[in-house]
Amino acid sequence: MIGTIINTIAVIIGSLTGIFAGKAISKDLRESVIRIIGIITLVIGMKSALKGEDIILIILSLVLGFIIGYLIDIDKRINEISDWFKKIVKSKNTHFSEGLITAFLIFCIGSMTFVGSLQEGTTGDSSMLISKSVLDGITSIVLSSSFGWGVFFSFIPLFIFQASLTLLAIYLKNFLSTAMISGIAATGGVIIISLGLNILGLSKTKTSNLLPALLIYPLLSYLLQFIR
Repeated sequence: MIGTIINTIAVIIGSLTGIFAGKAISKDLRESVIRIIGIITLVIGMKSALKGEDIILIILSLVLGFIIGYLIDIDKRINEISDWFKKIVKSKNTHFSEGLITAFLIFCIGSMTFVGSLQEGTTGDSSMLISKSVLDGITSIVLSSSFGWGVFFSFIPLFIFQASLTLLAIYLKNFLSTAMISGIAATGGVIIISLGLNILGLSKTKTSNLLPALLIYPLLSYLLQFIR
């Protein structure tokens, strides 16, 4: 769990640094930074997505995941929580919700998150999550300088998500194969690509509604082992 704790602290420190440093940055520059973040997000997503081998399973997971997410309206729930945090800090930033969702997806839906958390849970090795902490700390500075407090509050779902993965890994280490972990990361990569397109204004997909795909992929993968 030490890796997740360090990761959370890195995001908190990085976010606060970016929030206060961002006040000295002009609006035009902040908007330019957001576009750059969109491009970087696309690259991160593509890198993870290319690790997937079973494309059909990934597509099926994303379609079913989106349908489930749409029916229970995950995007609306997340925005409601985001608005609650926004009221707490009395933020007037129009990018607050976008910042929280963007930060959470970038920090949590990547291959380093899954592999690092599962590695810590199964072997106790926190090295990958500690390396991820450095990257997330730097990224949070850039994100929060443009998106503000929304990025800061992403530390809460970040901690819950990674801690849950680590704890689950302790009990499911015999269930999760290397191929399955790569598939989950690849599915997450497609979600990140969708996020990048949204940031760039090229799409209006409710990316949060795709999150159930991350649970559906391992379930379908496990079931297919018996069919094949």
